[in-house]
Amino acid sequence: MGSLISRRLPGAYFYDAWAVEPADPAMTALAQFLCAAQATPAWVNRLMSLRNQVVARLGLKDLGYLNGFDADKLVEHYQLGDRIGIFTLFENHPDEVILGDTDKHLDVALSIHKRLSPETGRVVLTVSTVVHTHNLLGRLYMLPVAPVHKLIVPSVMRALR
Repeated sequence: MGSLISRRLPGAYFYDAWAVEPADPAMTALAQFLCAAQATPAWVNRLMSLRNQVVARLGLKDLGYLNGFDADKLVEHYQLGDRIGIFTLFENHPDEVILGDTDKHLDVALSIHKRLSPETGRVVLTVSTVVHTHNLLGRLYMLPVAPVHKLIVPSVMRALR
């Protein structure tokens, strides 16, 4: 509801969303992402390492790791276009941040959106992913990624509870 990522949904090849009530609802959306990414489980980093090795043989780029960013950099020092782990910062608002990656095979957008739940009156943090594929390689890439993505996101979000 009210998320900026909704405008990226038309024609998406893959999309999903996960929600959690964050332990610190006062943190901005970007701060929430940084907190979660910094606490990336080791098994996720091992999968990213495997992914990077495999896709290098296919001519795709090595994205690094979800927690591959300067943990000492202050949230307010991030600028649009900065790399934060595997993503580029596309949009940054206090209640929503859009990060992503774009290449000739697919475009990925990730939203971390804070909103007040009308049912509970508490802050809910929703992490949404939207992927648009551009060719066969993009669609083939998503075959193993989509099911694993559904394991990774909730595992990473546990750090926010």
